[in-house]
Amino acid sequence: MILGLHHAQITIPKGAEEKGKHFYCEVLGLPEIEKPVSLQGRGGFWLQVGDKEVHVGTEEGFDRLQTKAHLAYRVNDISIWRKKLEKENIEIFDSVPIPGYDRFEFRDPFGNRVEMIQLL
Repeated sequence: MILGLHHAQITIPKGAEEKGKHFYCEVLGLPEIEKPVSLQGRGGFWLQVGDKEVHVGTEEGFDRLQTKAHLAYRVNDISIWRKKLEKENIEIFDSVPIPGYDRFEFRDPFGNRVEMIQLL
């Protein structure tokens, strides 16, 4: 039996951890959590998102702009996030409407697709 979701992983290019931490920790405000010692030499970093984790790994040779794969962050005031990201010169894309939700998408500095979604 599957009990729930523990974490999801995205990737950024090798060596881009500081740029990634700036975007995810400073711009999005997600707290970094310590990786187990046994995994620290593999690159990347981990984030806490509510009661779940997002693991940011590193890999080369992957075109993140060619995939629909994404994480959707649930927010309580989507207009604030739209303004904050636009202030950071991040291009916002309107999403196909889903009844009962307001949402938009953008790409992180590495091309990963990201969604912000709010229950109406």
